[in-house]
Amino acid sequence: MQMKLRQLLFSCSLLAVSFIVASDSRAQSSATVTQDKPYVVEWVYKVKWGHADEFFDIFKKYQIPILDRLQKLGYVTRYTVYRPGLHTGEDERWDYTVLIVYRNQLASTHEADIEAQLFRDRATLKREENHRWELVESHWDLPIQEIDPHAAEP
Repeated sequence: MQMKLRQLLFSCSLLAVSFIVASDSRAQSSATVTQDKPYVVEWVYKVKWGHADEFFDIFKKYQIPILDRLQKLGYVTRYTVYRPGLHTGEDERWDYTVLIVYRNQLASTHEADIEAQLFRDRATLKREENHRWELVESHWDLPIQEIDPHAAEP
């Protein structure tokens, strides 16, 4: 029961952050959005127990080539995939984190185009990606903003 409450609170927090980010994004001019200011996003995956390797095999088959292509085209400046070296409690557990640095926010919108170019067999892609998502217990994409700790306002 306590875990469900934490998940609900976490979901509500993410929803609130999404509304704030969306409102802030709308308030910016389109010139600001397309500036060459890096846009950092973290993908976090918590996979069902015993399925982390199976999940990552499918992830490597589809997501890594997409990220590699985005990087080759200059949309992504770098990305790093992390896996924890030890373990935590179930509430805090995650299996993979991918930290992606896009050239700018607009550069983060090209994944579907690249996916369509790289994977012509849409039926297989859809089936295998659906299976990958079946293995996921929880997932979130979190835009991350670097702040200057010495600035007057963060």
